[in-house]
Amino acid sequence: MKIAILSDSHDNVWNLNAALDHVQHTDALIFCGDICAPFMLVMLAKNYSNPIHMVFGNNDGDRFNLLGKTLQHPHVNLYGEVMNIELGGKRFYVNHYPEIALEVARAGEFDVICYGHDHEYNITQHEDYLIINPGTIMGFAPRKLAACDATFVVYDTVSNRIESFKIENGEERKVVKPYGN
Repeated sequence: MKIAILSDSHDNVWNLNAALDHVQHTDALIFCGDICAPFMLVMLAKNYSNPIHMVFGNNDGDRFNLLGKTLQHPHVNLYGEVMNIELGGKRFYVNHYPEIALEVARAGEFDVICYGHDHEYNITQHEDYLIINPGTIMGFAPRKLAACDATFVVYDTVSNRIESFKIENGEERKVVKPYGN
Protein backbone atom coordinates (compact mmCIF):
# COMPACT_ATOMS: atom_id res chain seq x y z
CA MET A 1 0.00 0.00 0.00
CA LYS A 2 1.32 3.44 -0.93
CA ILE A 3 0.41 6.24 1.45
CA ALA A 4 0.93 9.96 0.78
CA ILE A 5 1.91 11.82 3.96
CA LEU A 6 1.47 15.59 4.06
CA SER A 7 1.36 18.25 6.76
CA ASP A 8 1.08 21.96 7.42
CA SER A 9 -0.47 23.39 4.26
CA HIS A 10 -1.47 26.61 6.04
CA ASP A 11 -3.85 27.49 3.20
CA ASN A 12 -1.20 27.29 0.47
CA VAL A 13 -3.65 26.27 -2.27
CA TRP A 14 -1.01 26.13 -5.00
CA ASN A 15 1.40 23.82 -3.20
CA LEU A 16 -1.39 21.56 -1.98
CA ASN A 17 -2.73 21.20 -5.53
CA ALA A 18 0.74 20.33 -6.83
CA ALA A 19 1.20 17.68 -4.15
CA LEU A 20 -2.24 16.20 -4.77
CA ASP A 21 -1.60 16.01 -8.51
CA HIS A 22 1.55 14.04 -7.73
CA VAL A 23 0.00 11.53 -5.28
CA GLN A 24 -3.00 10.36 -7.29
CA HIS A 25 -1.38 6.91 -7.62
CA THR A 26 -1.38 6.36 -3.84
CA ASP A 27 -3.92 4.26 -1.95
CA ALA A 28 -4.48 6.62 0.99
CA LEU A 29 -3.39 9.98 2.35
CA ILE A 30 -2.40 10.97 5.89
CA PHE A 31 -2.51 14.66 6.80
CA CYS A 32 -0.63 15.54 10.01
CA GLY A 33 -2.48 18.74 10.87
CA ASP A 34 -2.68 22.44 10.03
CA ILE A 35 -4.81 22.18 6.91
CA CYS A 36 -6.16 25.45 8.43
CA ALA A 37 -9.26 26.78 6.63
CA PRO A 38 -12.30 24.58 5.98
CA PHE A 39 -12.15 25.40 2.25
CA MET A 40 -8.74 23.68 2.16
CA LEU A 41 -10.27 20.50 3.54
CA VAL A 42 -12.92 20.66 0.80
CA MET A 43 -10.22 21.16 -1.80
CA LEU A 44 -8.29 18.20 -0.41
CA ALA A 45 -11.41 16.01 -0.44
CA LYS A 46 -12.41 16.98 -3.98
CA ASN A 47 -8.92 16.53 -5.42
CA TYR A 48 -8.07 13.19 -3.79
CA SER A 49 -10.66 10.43 -3.97
CA ASN A 50 -9.00 7.67 -1.93
CA PRO A 51 -9.24 7.51 1.88
CA ILE A 52 -7.92 10.57 3.70
CA HIS A 53 -6.91 10.32 7.37
CA MET A 54 -6.35 13.59 9.26
CA VAL A 55 -5.55 14.98 12.69
CA PHE A 56 -5.97 18.52 13.96
CA GLY A 57 -3.02 20.89 14.21
CA ASN A 58 -2.62 23.98 16.36
CA ASN A 59 -3.72 26.32 13.54
CA ASP A 60 -6.91 24.43 12.70
CA GLY A 61 -8.99 27.03 14.50
CA ASP A 62 -12.46 26.40 13.07
CA ARG A 63 -12.69 22.78 14.17
CA PHE A 64 -16.49 22.80 14.09
CA ASN A 65 -16.57 23.67 10.37
CA LEU A 66 -13.65 21.37 9.58
CA LEU A 67 -15.54 18.48 11.14
CA GLY A 68 -18.70 19.50 9.28
CA LYS A 69 -16.83 19.42 5.97
CA THR A 70 -15.58 15.90 6.68
CA LEU A 71 -19.17 14.75 7.12
CA GLN A 72 -19.88 15.88 3.55
CA HIS A 73 -17.03 13.71 2.24
CA PRO A 74 -17.30 10.08 3.41
CA HIS A 75 -13.72 9.24 2.35
CA VAL A 76 -12.30 11.85 4.78
CA ASN A 77 -11.68 10.74 8.37
CA LEU A 78 -10.83 13.40 10.94
CA TYR A 79 -9.59 11.75 14.16
CA GLY A 80 -9.17 14.77 16.40
CA GLU A 81 -5.76 15.18 18.06
CA VAL A 82 -4.56 11.57 17.68
CA MET A 83 -4.85 8.91 15.02
CA ASN A 84 -4.13 5.28 15.82
CA ILE A 85 -4.94 3.05 12.85
CA GLU A 86 -3.68 0.09 10.85
CA LEU A 87 -3.03 0.71 7.15
CA GLY A 88 -1.37 -1.75 4.79
CA GLY A 89 -0.45 -4.05 7.67
CA LYS A 90 1.37 -1.29 9.60
CA ARG A 91 0.31 0.29 12.88
CA PHE A 92 0.29 4.08 12.48
CA TYR A 93 0.28 6.75 15.15
CA VAL A 94 -0.27 10.33 13.98
CA ASN A 95 -0.23 13.51 16.05
CA HIS A 96 0.63 17.05 15.01
CA TYR A 97 3.24 17.71 17.68
CA PRO A 98 6.79 16.30 17.58
CA GLU A 99 7.15 16.19 21.37
CA ILE A 100 4.11 13.93 21.71
CA ALA A 101 4.84 11.79 18.65
CA LEU A 102 8.46 11.18 19.62
CA GLU A 103 7.47 10.18 23.15
CA VAL A 104 4.91 7.71 21.77
CA ALA A 105 7.56 6.33 19.41
CA ARG A 106 9.75 5.35 22.35
CA ALA A 107 6.99 3.08 23.66
CA GLY A 108 7.48 0.81 20.64
CA GLU A 109 3.81 0.06 20.06
CA PHE A 110 3.63 1.44 16.50
CA ASP A 111 5.39 0.70 13.22
CA VAL A 112 5.11 4.23 11.80
CA ILE A 113 4.84 7.47 13.76
CA CYS A 114 3.96 10.65 11.83
CA TYR A 115 3.90 14.26 12.94
CA GLY A 116 4.27 17.81 11.62
CA HIS A 117 4.12 21.21 13.35
CA ASP A 118 7.76 22.32 13.19
CA HIS A 119 7.88 22.40 9.35
CA GLU A 120 11.16 20.45 9.43
CA TYR A 121 11.37 17.42 7.14
CA ASN A 122 12.75 14.46 9.09
CA ILE A 123 12.81 10.73 8.44
CA THR A 124 14.28 8.49 11.14
CA GLN A 125 14.42 4.71 10.80
CA HIS A 126 14.82 2.88 14.09
CA GLU A 127 15.19 -0.85 14.44
CA ASP A 128 11.51 -1.42 15.24
CA TYR A 129 9.76 1.70 13.97
CA LEU A 130 9.87 4.55 11.49
CA ILE A 131 9.36 8.24 12.31
CA ILE A 132 8.12 10.52 9.54
CA ASN A 133 7.83 14.28 9.55
CA PRO A 134 6.95 15.07 5.92
CA GLY A 135 7.86 18.72 6.39
CA THR A 136 5.51 21.46 5.27
CA ILE A 137 3.36 21.90 2.20
CA MET A 138 3.38 25.63 2.97
CA GLY A 139 7.09 26.15 2.32
CA PHE A 140 7.78 28.52 5.21
CA ALA A 141 9.56 27.98 8.53
CA PRO A 142 7.84 30.16 11.16
CA ARG A 143 10.54 29.64 13.79
CA LYS A 144 13.17 30.97 11.38
CA LEU A 145 10.83 33.46 9.69
CA ALA A 146 12.19 32.26 6.37
CA ALA A 147 11.24 30.21 3.35
CA CYS A 148 12.02 26.51 3.48
CA ASP A 149 11.48 23.61 1.11
CA ALA A 150 7.84 22.62 0.63
CA THR A 151 7.98 18.85 1.11
CA PHE A 152 5.89 15.70 1.43
CA VAL A 153 6.48 11.95 1.27
CA VAL A 154 5.01 8.75 -0.14
CA TYR A 155 5.49 5.68 2.06
CA ASP A 156 5.20 2.12 0.75
CA THR A 157 4.04 -0.23 3.51
CA VAL A 158 5.21 -3.33 1.63
CA SER A 159 8.80 -2.29 0.84
CA ASN A 160 9.06 0.08 3.85
CA ARG A 161 10.48 2.60 1.36
CA ILE A 162 9.95 6.36 1.50
CA GLU A 163 10.02 8.64 -1.51
CA SER A 164 10.40 12.30 -0.61
CA PHE A 165 9.39 15.23 -2.80
CA LYS A 166 9.65 19.00 -2.85
CA ILE A 167 7.44 21.52 -4.60
CA GLU A 168 9.12 24.28 -6.57
CA ASN A 169 7.99 27.15 -8.73
CA GLY A 170 8.18 26.25 -12.41
CA GLU A 171 7.99 28.65 -15.32
CA GLU A 172 4.23 28.22 -15.71
CA ARG A 173 3.14 26.12 -12.72
CA LYS A 174 4.35 24.34 -9.59
CA VAL A 175 6.75 21.44 -10.18
CA VAL A 176 7.28 18.40 -7.95
CA LYS A 177 10.81 16.99 -7.79
CA PRO A 178 12.53 14.22 -5.80
CA TYR A 179 13.92 15.39 -2.46
CA GLY A 180 16.73 13.78 -0.50
CA ASN A 181 16.05 10.24 -1.70
